[in-house]
Amino acid sequence: MSAPSEPAARSATPRAPRTGAPVSAPPTAPPTAPPPPPAPSPALPRRPAADWRIRFGALSLIWGFSFLLIKVGTDAFAPFQVTFGRLLSGTAVLAVAMAVRRERVPRSARTWGHLTVAAFFLNALPFSLFAYAETTIPSTLAGICNATSPLWGMALSIVALSEDRPTRRRVAGLGLGFLGVLTVLGAWQGFSGLDLSGTAMALLASLSYPIGWIYVRRTLAGTGSSTLALTGSQLFLGTLQLALVTPLFTSAPDAFPLLPTLAVVALGALGTGLAVLLQYGLVEEIGPTTAQMVTYFIPVIATAAGVALLGEQLSWNTPAGAVIVLAGAFLTQSRTVPAAPPPAHRP
Repeated sequence: MSAPSEPAARSATPRAPRTGAPVSAPPTAPPTAPPPPPAPSPALPRRPAADWRIRFGALSLIWGFSFLLIKVGTDAFAPFQVTFGRLLSGTAVLAVAMAVRRERVPRSARTWGHLTVAAFFLNALPFSLFAYAETTIPSTLAGICNATSPLWGMALSIVALSEDRPTRRRVAGLGLGFLGVLTVLGAWQGFSGLDLSGTAMALLASLSYPIGWIYVRRTLAGTGSSTLALTGSQLFLGTLQLALVTPLFTSAPDAFPLLPTLAVVALGALGTGLAVLLQYGLVEEIGPTTAQMVTYFIPVIATAAGVALLGEQLSWNTPAGAVIVLAGAFLTQSRTVPAAPPPAHRP
């Protein structure tokens, strides 16, 4: 996810999500929307071990399967416990990467303060909301809700980012995307058969990502720290937040069943840790525009995984609405190419 991802800072206009999702992520998020791609950083992989298409496919699968892993984890653990385990595993992966590359954590107290807020909106809050949502809604619906992050981002950028003026195409995409949401939810049937609270939590999780991205853009650009150092520090703070909150709402697990435990560990190590490293490497190699196309594969994979492996049922409006949501998200991320100046007259 978001979806699932989690970058730390970026200077360009935020776009698609979480699986999952840190600063910048879609996170992805989790169950995250993929985060907006960060600017190239010296901390990113320098010599890719595999062709970018292979890594692109791996990233799509990892984030797409994150929603299934959340569902399996919540079968045995409380939602806050799933989120805490996810963040702990993801932080461990990035801590190892930072140690290998000899990255230093930020030293400014101001930066740590901003990272604390970013960790809440890009990790702790959306990851927890998705985990709670999947106790009452199918993983397929959660994956489709995650795809609405670009729509929320477009709507918020109109208000919060004065330099990000909408075009007619992007506004049309916004309207089309939310029409797709209503189609997924079966609005003409009065939302019958849906758990409204679970669906609302999944949509709020998707809204949390662009809020975090806009905050990061305004506060963490130009800190001097590498993207990897900022992201690792952010995940650490998110883990700390869940470590403080989880005991207040849950008791220690009586047992650790093998499959749910492995699902939570994989959710963090792969969907939150490794996925971030893969995404940053792709951004550096092929650019953010192509790299963030992974966003459009996440709900497709999440739906296929939920139906094939969890036996979840689909009505016709769910895939149809998902296609409309993705089309709207694509339009909201389009940019008008400025016209080329006329050639200079030569005698």
